[in-house]
Amino acid sequence: MTTSAKRHGTLPVAANDRSGPDASPRIKLYKRGIAILHADPQAGERLLAEALGAADRDALHGLLKQLVKASVTGRKPDEANLAFMISLVKSIAPKDSIEAMLAVQMVSVHAATMRSACRLALTDDIPQQESLTRALTRLARTFASQIEALSRHRNNGERAITVRNFSVQDGGRAIVGNVTQHASMIVAEPHAAAAAGLVPPREAGEYERAESRQGSNA
Repeated sequence: MTTSAKRHGTLPVAANDRSGPDASPRIKLYKRGIAILHADPQAGERLLAEALGAADRDALHGLLKQLVKASVTGRKPDEANLAFMISLVKSIAPKDSIEAMLAVQMVSVHAATMRSACRLALTDDIPQQESLTRALTRLARTFASQIEALSRHRNNGERAITVRNFSVQDGGRAIVGNVTQHASMIVAEPHAAAAAGLVPPREAGEYERAESRQGSNA
């Protein structure tokens, strides 16, 4: 079975697929530049800018050039791969320049990850397998870190934490999150704190033993 490399449009694959007038235009690659395929050049730039989260024309063309370089297959930029990467960036829906840059990095790392996976599957050389495995692992970790970075940026750098059954006496301090100094804290239910991930299980047991000693000394 063979498939044609030529694609003349985006085929709908789901009820919410966008293949109408507001669909992102495709990019035509030339030796000395790129062209946005749209009946209205200004509308085409606007649609692509919205898809990539670009603030202006300079940002749009800068991001496009970077995606073109990242779309290389067989040492040449690939239009189908570029369209795929643009579609992924659009699905991430970047809202500002930071999200736009991060989204482009994410799809580029994904493309590099899959290239490494393909090379790993095709080689029988042990040293090369080990090298590609390390590269694949690093790329996968980078991608996971990028997802976390995007999530934190969209939540204004905050991570939702639920605190339950904690009491702090006068003069004590309860600190939740990344801290640089020890927090003085009295825990009403140590095991609940351990389950919430705020107190390691070992430390929760130490709290109980400390309370028992205090009771016996009273």
